Amino acid sequence: MHPTATSPAMRIAPAAGSPSRLARAMPLAASGSDRPADPEYVIYRLEEAGAALLALPHTGWTTKLRSGSLEIVRSAAEAYGWVESRIRPPVPSAERITRMDEAMGWLQAIPEDRYVLRRIVGARSLVHPITERHLFTWRRLGTAIGADHKAVQRWHAEGIDLIVAALNGRAGPPARRVGRR
Repeated sequence: MHPTATSPAMRIAPAAGSPSRLARAMPLAASGSDRPADPEYVIYRLEEAGAALLALPHTGWTTKLRSGSLEIVRSAAEAYGWVESRIRPPVPSAERITRMDEAMGWLQAIPEDRYVLRRIVGARSLVHPITERHLFTWRRLGTAIGADHKAVQRWHAEGIDLIVAALNGRAGPPARRVGRR
């Protein structure tokens, strides 16, 4: 097979509004296949869930609804909608939200006494739905918890291994670890 060609089993059609990086070829695992879950699949699903979570609209009660003042038009260009507006990602589909709920539920596979691992895996799963960048880089996570960024990468791999072990029905993490970016 040509190095750039992919088998039909490895190709995946991107969902509407899903970032291209998140729509990369993913291995079949966990819920829809006989193959056991692996770290790449878990990371893919968690990043997909993080992007879906950040794409959800910000609705609900706000103090802005209680204010009675109107916005002031400061120039003629603003009056006709010529101001730059923020690009909003498309609202995720119901299927994508269901997949998000399932993947975020995997964080409970990390024991409660290992809450730092939960924080690291959960924070690292947050990927901006438009720019496809992680909201928390390794160094930023290290600064937030007061540790070296290399240690944070190892802890993230350990947390992913715990999730993989839980999905595959094993008691402990597997022997091999996979590094990530």
